[in-house]
Amino acid sequence: MKVLLTGSTGYIGKRLLQNLSAEGHEVTCFVRNLERLIVPKHSNAMVSGHQINLLKPIPDHLVGMEIDVAFYLVHSMSSSIGDFMEEEAQSARNFANFIGKTNCRQVIYLSGISNSEKLSRHLQSRKDVEELLRESGKPLTVLRAGIIVGSGSASFEIIRDLMELLPVVVAPAWVRTRCQPLGIADVLKYLTGCMLRADTYDAIFDIGGPEILTYQEMLLQYAEVRGLKRWIGVLPFFSPRMSSYWLYFVTSTSYYLAVNLVNSMKVEVVCKDNRLQEMLGIVPLTYREACRRALERINLDTVTSSWTDAVSMPIGSQLFEFQDVPNFGVLRDSRSMKISGDPEVVLERIFAIGGDTGWYYADWIWNVRGMIDKMVGGVGLRRGRRNVAELNPGDALDFWRVLIPDRANKRLLLFAEMKVPGEAWLEFKIVRKEDGFYLTQTATFMPKGLSGRLYWWCLLPIHLVMFRGMIRAIAR
Repeated sequence: MKVLLTGSTGYIGKRLLQNLSAEGHEVTCFVRNLERLIVPKHSNAMVSGHQINLLKPIPDHLVGMEIDVAFYLVHSMSSSIGDFMEEEAQSARNFANFIGKTNCRQVIYLSGISNSEKLSRHLQSRKDVEELLRESGKPLTVLRAGIIVGSGSASFEIIRDLMELLPVVVAPAWVRTRCQPLGIADVLKYLTGCMLRADTYDAIFDIGGPEILTYQEMLLQYAEVRGLKRWIGVLPFFSPRMSSYWLYFVTSTSYYLAVNLVNSMKVEVVCKDNRLQEMLGIVPLTYREACRRALERINLDTVTSSWTDAVSMPIGSQLFEFQDVPNFGVLRDSRSMKISGDPEVVLERIFAIGGDTGWYYADWIWNVRGMIDKMVGGVGLRRGRRNVAELNPGDALDFWRVLIPDRANKRLLLFAEMKVPGEAWLEFKIVRKEDGFYLTQTATFMPKGLSGRLYWWCLLPIHLVMFRGMIRAIAR
């Protein structure tokens, strides 16, 4: 089957791409950055991509491509607070205009459960997108899901952070809101199960797990699965703003995502129509089973995708334009050290940096910088990394974003996503010289105005200690 997949670098899209390619489908991906399209290792070269920004009209020369099923998995909730609804509407409008000109036989859209009379901006935006996609004139299948539970999902990571970090939780009143959580494995079954099924055309289906739980019950059941004793108290006077800051500082989520999630958590997301479950013969996992599966993935370090795969910086789609590190108008800390042992071992240390591994020297300095970053609205260090041994372009790495993970040329280039008055890069490279292999480590900073220069010079003593210790620890 010929499949068009949008959102293939996002949390759901990455996993769906793996499933579709494993089943032998020919998949074409629309991605904002082709560098981020990772073809599954088991794929038989049936995956291709086009660099498309859906905020702009899709080029007409692609209209002639063969499409049986198109998946629309584009969401903007984690990148902004005020304008994500406009962005989602524009993307849906451009996609509908394009797909209406093709020979596509079905469009499948993953939306959100919207059975309440009063919806959050997030859920209202999903509903608006449904209407815009209908304008394509193609048969549309809408799957409305609530909380998705899986390794790396934003909801699960928030639950995990809260229960792992805090023995006593004083939570806002929205923890008593009911929802119907669904495991990520079941979401993928629903998505693929609807492909070219005529009885799902021009229909809307609610999809959810077998239990209706409050967020408080979800938190406590996670604690039971982990063998943790936790107590949750509820305060009725938590404002949405306070709730957002609470989630932002206590968990690894970004501030944008925290605000949008809090607004949605006040709305009950419970299925009214579960008929698709019987139509496809799906027996969904219980919430506890979904939690156990997610924890197994995390423990085995086989997390396929994460909510952090969505670039949270304002420069989002232009991220890879920063691959060419500037040479002029910058401040640098550049160091080189001869490698006395096996350079391949040093290379493995470079590609394992960050996350649980840490930064090899003075981790407390990095932790303090992460806390300061959180306090000023940055991403902080808690995002960690998706996989301890694997780095792909666009991956989050603590408060950095991976630009170039080039094992063949022994080079790793990171771009700063923390709050800084300018732009910053950190590069590791192993080079061969006449007398052996050398590790080079370069921190480059392009300051923005006087504040940027003051920032660099104020931190110079710390940089001298931190960067010198780091290169020694990696190279030895």
